[in-house]
Amino acid sequence: MADPMKIRAAMAGNQVEVKILMSHEMETGQRKDSKGATIPAHFIQNVTATHNGKTVLSAEWGPAVAKNPFLSFKFSGGKPGDKVVVTWVDNKGDKRTDEATIS
Repeated sequence: MADPMKIRAAMAGNQVEVKILMSHEMETGQRKDSKGATIPAHFIQNVTATHNGKTVLSAEWGPAVAKNPFLSFKFSGGKPGDKVVVTWVDNKGDKRTDEATIS
C-alpha cells in the first residue's frame, strides 16, 4: 500500500481550503528501464473527497499527472472539527483513503 497522503484542511474565510500531497509513482507506460524494457503504466485514475458523506470533489486523472501529485481545492459548508476524507484508486486497483480534520 502507498504511503499516507498529507492532507491539510483549514478554514479560509467562509470556505474550506484543502491541500493534498499524494505519494504515488505515476508511471506513464512510456518510460524504459536501464535494460530498455518499457515500464508498465501505473497511475492514479480517480480521486474523490467527501465532507460529512457528501462528495465535494471528484476527479479522473490519466498518466500525464506528475509523480507524487499535489491537489488543492476549496469548498463551502465546512466548519472546524469536521472531517474531510480523500480516496484515490489507481489503474491497478490499488486504493488509498486518508482523512483530515478541518482547522
